[in-house]
Amino acid sequence: MEKWIEIRKGGNFMEMAKKYGIDPLIARIIRNRDIIDEKEITEYLYGGKETLHNPHLLKDVDKAAEIIAEGIAEKKTMRIIGDYDIDGVNATYILLDGIRRCGGNVDAAIPDRMKDGYGINEHLIEQALSDGKELLITCDNGIAAINEINFAKEKGMTVVVTDHHEIPYRNTEQGKEFLRSNADAIVNPKQADCPYPCKGICGAVVAWKLVQVLYERMDIPVEEADIFIENAGFATVGDVMDLTGENRILVKLGLKALEHTKNPGMKALIAKNKLSDKPLSAYHIGFVLGPCINASGRLDTAKRSLELLLERDEVKASALAGELVELNESRKYMTQQETQKALEQIEKEGREKDKVLVVYLPECHESLAGIIAGRIREAYQRPVFVLTRGEEGVKGSGRSIEAYSMFDKMTEVAELFTKYGGHPMAAGLSMREEDIDKLREQINQKAELSEEDMAEVVRLDAVLPMSYFTVDTIRQLSVLEPCGKSNTKPVFADRNIKITRAGIVGVNRNVLKLHLLDSKGNPVAGVYFGEVEKFLTFLSEKFGSEEVDAAMHGKENSIQFAAVYEPAVDTYSGRESVQAIIRRFR
Repeated sequence: MEKWIEIRKGGNFMEMAKKYGIDPLIARIIRNRDIIDEKEITEYLYGGKETLHNPHLLKDVDKAAEIIAEGIAEKKTMRIIGDYDIDGVNATYILLDGIRRCGGNVDAAIPDRMKDGYGINEHLIEQALSDGKELLITCDNGIAAINEINFAKEKGMTVVVTDHHEIPYRNTEQGKEFLRSNADAIVNPKQADCPYPCKGICGAVVAWKLVQVLYERMDIPVEEADIFIENAGFATVGDVMDLTGENRILVKLGLKALEHTKNPGMKALIAKNKLSDKPLSAYHIGFVLGPCINASGRLDTAKRSLELLLERDEVKASALAGELVELNESRKYMTQQETQKALEQIEKEGREKDKVLVVYLPECHESLAGIIAGRIREAYQRPVFVLTRGEEGVKGSGRSIEAYSMFDKMTEVAELFTKYGGHPMAAGLSMREEDIDKLREQINQKAELSEEDMAEVVRLDAVLPMSYFTVDTIRQLSVLEPCGKSNTKPVFADRNIKITRAGIVGVNRNVLKLHLLDSKGNPVAGVYFGEVEKFLTFLSEKFGSEEVDAAMHGKENSIQFAAVYEPAVDTYSGRESVQAIIRRFR
């Protein structure tokens, strides 16, 4: 079930267009993103480094910098404990390189996904103690490690937590009671009494802000920390943060920095993915470069990704980047196989009507659970937990939909988990195998989801004839970049579209080239990528195979359909023309 809804937010778009020198359509799209006042619009269109928030606004950041600075002065040995995903690896790199620049005696440990699970644990603390470490610094984890940090404190260690995850709580008769460890400093914008304006920054941004304050404290020019903007921006996209406000500016700055990166490892990764000398977008981080960083933490050890960022020798960096690309190819193949198994299991067990899907794939590599959960969510438009057999019990990952706060709902059945944490849209967990059926039953009983909640909603920025767009208008759309979560690429639709000719092209016959007449009767070039047979079957069922055959031969036919499309500039033989890329149809 799919609903197409046109966003209709009022505004004087002509006046706004004139004031800011943009097309009225761009003005409308910006208004659709709830960017209303003059300051917000100016920042959205022209914002740069000067619009980023003051790092000193982060609660405990000055205290954390003071503790680290004193540790450096007293020649204390320090260990950073990071995480094995894109955000954790980049946060670890920022802190490690930043503290070393200040003269700190520091190293890093990244938990092994299979042996350690997520975040700081007693084993890692005991290892740090046996290695003579006196100061522990977490990044992208630690906020929920109440008992573990208490253990470290009992052993006489100093602990600084830097994190961005939800603050853990327990439900009481008086409401939510938020929990806090006795770490010496906790830097996390989600703390209720933290005045930092942008609550949705990722762990790497928190780490970068701490390094800025530390540099200031150590009399190092703060501008030197700008070298980490590319890592902060990379992690913001990789951890799927909202690309609004400060986050969007950071990603914009990060992408520019990445295109001219001086980091040999990052440069090698870009080269191995054949992206050198090309303009980079959030898409390249999210779907090309980022998965390579994640692949080492999934199938091997995230230390390899950290080594890549730390490597200063270009030949070694190239070899490391090549290994990560190969690992990612293996990850893609394994994901495809296990996703198919999961979909077959749901159909076989008749669970496709469950409001929350709980799928158990005991033989699946536990690191792939989150990706597979995301794929199943896309297929069924409902929250999904994918569970796998770990070394101790069951481990799993969840991916949610907008109407269902996964972290809150998991808290309602907290007794079923040995460990859990996450966000409204994603979560991780550990549990006993014998409790899987209980989880499926209870999580569904407590799911207050209507059919409407689970319908895929396609929000349209405008219903416009395809011929509205010129090469210049399409180029103007670039001011909306970087696009991603909460600042999606603009979505357009047109109705009563006719086909004057269609033809299948491409080596794999997976491209449909279309000659169309749009709703105004104007000729437009169209193209549909992917499941061509699915599109043609849809047309045959609606209009008959004779009409589809007529369209394929350029003959008159009765086909009319509506489409969600993306306007694009087609460059062929040095000539530029407009084409509509069909994304959805009905």
